Amino acid sequence: MALSGCVSHVTPTRLSSSRRRVRVMAAASTEEAVTTRVARNTNFGKLQAGYLFPEIARRRNAHQEENPDAAVISLGIGDTTEPIPSAISDAMAKAATGLNTREGYSGYGAEQGKPVLREAIAKRFYPGVRDASEIFVSDGSKCDIGRIQMMFGTARTVAVQDPSYPVYVDTSVIMGSSQNHNAESQGFDGIEYMLCNADNGFFPDLSKIGPTDLIFFCSPNNPTGAAATREELTKLVAFAKKNGSIIIYDAAYALYISDSNCPKSIYEIPGAEEVAIETNSFSKYAGFTGVRLGWTVVPEALKFADGSSVRADFNRIMTTCFNGASVIAQAGGLACMQDEGFGQMMEVINFYKENATILRKTFLDMGFTVFGGENAPYVWVGFPGQKSWDVFAEILKKCDIVTTPGSGFGPGGEGFVRASAFGSRENIMEAVERFKKEFSKE
Repeated sequence: MALSGCVSHVTPTRLSSSRRRVRVMAAASTEEAVTTRVARNTNFGKLQAGYLFPEIARRRNAHQEENPDAAVISLGIGDTTEPIPSAISDAMAKAATGLNTREGYSGYGAEQGKPVLREAIAKRFYPGVRDASEIFVSDGSKCDIGRIQMMFGTARTVAVQDPSYPVYVDTSVIMGSSQNHNAESQGFDGIEYMLCNADNGFFPDLSKIGPTDLIFFCSPNNPTGAAATREELTKLVAFAKKNGSIIIYDAAYALYISDSNCPKSIYEIPGAEEVAIETNSFSKYAGFTGVRLGWTVVPEALKFADGSSVRADFNRIMTTCFNGASVIAQAGGLACMQDEGFGQMMEVINFYKENATILRKTFLDMGFTVFGGENAPYVWVGFPGQKSWDVFAEILKKCDIVTTPGSGFGPGGEGFVRASAFGSRENIMEAVERFKKEFSKE
């Protein structure tokens, strides 16, 4: 008898005249580790470090180990903290309990999502603009961005806001849409970085941007909190049409917009259905960061260069790589779209908006240059002449507060940190006092 990876020695011992006990002793093999013949995806070698937020968590954990008594407050990763509203959680509880009955049980569902939920999303967010057949319910917009990249395939040319959500760049690199990392520019060669800063009102100068296949655009922007105006989005749609590009429009924070001149959907712009995919999520609306539910809109009018349907290909991706969102999560999503649930959801959103207002005012009163916090749950704070990771480390050391270094969102984020408004009011107020104590400029 042999053990895999080991050298075995069998020693018989006497048990009785008719039976023997066999004792097996194994010695460790001295063979070298075995590798396969499969080459690694070389694009992973281009990535400079681990994904941003796990790296932040690693540094937070190291700080906590060194300071076990520290009461660390997280204003870093945008993770919701407030309980899911009752109308929504009750709907999910009912759906979960129903699975224990013959009448309430359901197995596999439509990969595109329950028809009633697709209809409800179309009615609530896109009345008279988008059809339910163009809406694909999923486990979140982050996952959909990966599926969208898979649909478009390798070696596409890509433009991204700078700074922006790192998923856009990292998935593009993994898919082979970039060259190597440039130590001087701190970006990836081959990716078009659309600088968005205070000098241009956080909207890129499109006259300086080359044509690309794909344009990733988020409004309100994560991390700066800047929301694009109707005029700006009209320019973006015209730019995409001129160059034959497709916009991947991330509207995950759209319900935080208060300014009536800032559209909550790209499809408020005439002609956007011919050049744009929109993705959205229940995560920051209903507290579904752990529940996982979102949607992506792919208009029938959106076509590839050969005239074929982008919607048809995304449907093929969904039916091939996804078995549909959880029926329990979808029950919660449907409750979000009904008047009672939507009202409760907006109460939670307004709570986080109040947190953002508190943080914004605090930093302004302390003399910092501050952006965001009005149409988004993020406050973008400037520390001129300092490296973002150094500021992150200083805040963590002095205040026991986790923020997010701006450079993690792209080279245009250097010298800033992002403070998230997702937190209990108690933690927000405590963080304010700590900031005032350590960083007041008076």
